[in-house]
Amino acid sequence: MGTRRMQLYNAQSFAQRQSLVVTAQLQQAICLLQMPNSELSSFIEGQAEENPFVELRLPAAPAPSVALPRAAAAAGDDWDRIAGLAADPGPSLYVHVTAEIARLGLTPAETAAAGQFLDALEPWGWLGQPLDLLAARSGLDQTQAEALLTRLQKIEPAGLFARNLAECLRLQAADLGILTPLFQAVLDNLPLLASADLRGLCRACGCGMDDLKAVLRQLRGLNPKPGMLFDAAPSPQRPPDLIVSRAADGWRVDLNRSTLPTVVVRADAAQDYGQTARVYVGERLSVARWLARAVEHRNQTTLKVGAEVVRRQTGFLAEGLARMQPMTLREVADAIGVHESTVSRVTSGLMIATPQGTLPLKSFFTAALSSREGDTSGSAAAVRHRIRQLVQGENPEDPLSDDAIAKAISDEGVTLARRTVAKYREQLNIPSSVQRRRQALVAGSV
Repeated sequence: MGTRRMQLYNAQSFAQRQSLVVTAQLQQAICLLQMPNSELSSFIEGQAEENPFVELRLPAAPAPSVALPRAAAAAGDDWDRIAGLAADPGPSLYVHVTAEIARLGLTPAETAAAGQFLDALEPWGWLGQPLDLLAARSGLDQTQAEALLTRLQKIEPAGLFARNLAECLRLQAADLGILTPLFQAVLDNLPLLASADLRGLCRACGCGMDDLKAVLRQLRGLNPKPGMLFDAAPSPQRPPDLIVSRAADGWRVDLNRSTLPTVVVRADAAQDYGQTARVYVGERLSVARWLARAVEHRNQTTLKVGAEVVRRQTGFLAEGLARMQPMTLREVADAIGVHESTVSRVTSGLMIATPQGTLPLKSFFTAALSSREGDTSGSAAAVRHRIRQLVQGENPEDPLSDDAIAKAISDEGVTLARRTVAKYREQLNIPSSVQRRRQALVAGSV
């Protein structure tokens, strides 16, 4: 019987395939597309710190503001001027409470424990952790912790360090001298008030409707979030990256040159290096020139996308949300000859100043809804705006149901189902018709 021998051979095979290699430069170019001007300046500044042939050049002075018509929805076009006029917001909640604790005359041990309570204070002024947990962290027993909390709750404004809504309102009512037994009974039954069950609240409190209405009028004058008095200063608006204005021949969009950085390639700095650094100089100069081209490409792409958006949304620019047209990323990409992902990146983080206010560029992209004639002339944004208008104009005693809203909008030409109305209403944080009727009942009773 013969034996078989296994033989091994080395062999080579050749095949062709296509693949996309994402280099470091390509990754940076992709990131540049979605950077607003402020982030772009920081990025170029970082490149200039490590590359002697890159120089960041910012505008010497802000460019003149483009004159845009004032609109009710506008947050203010001269964002930098408004920021300069912002009033001093005063001390923060943390600074205020720290100063007040120092005036309470606490012992060193009590002051240290009060620091634990202060750390647990929420921005709206309530205590954000259970009292027994804070007592354990502070080395206090329950009685000592409650005594310290009582002293902290005397800090102005009244309502700070409350553990819940009822306690917050009770502290304020006591401070104003209106904490009657009936007022306390209402606070003990806040769930009934939240559901607008006024008759049930009367039964629970053992009072008549007129007496209850008097208490509710006082209750509405209290502040459920006293801490927000310190942190309510509006955050400064980020400057826009694109500015839309109306010219004699139509709408015009420009880059915001007042915040737009420029890359300057310092090729003359190469003479500072000797022949031994020739490789280093060539490599760094190549990177500097690529960066300048990438930033210019980013600016041109941003301008193309912005111009196409403006071309398609002239109705919105002139008349507001009611004239917002449906528009997709693919439509804009096909119109300017780029990939859909490029448009998505450009619009993800940029802001555009329009006569209707400064808005995210992404907000102009909205789905289409079918009209009665079968086309897609209605946009989701315009329909949401119309829903808000209908709700604002309804009779509070007989609010519109989702079916009624759907029929009203469908009669105007855009086919709309009841479930679509419900979805958009929830997106707008508009309660249901039943909840709106209850809210009107409570508001009307005071």
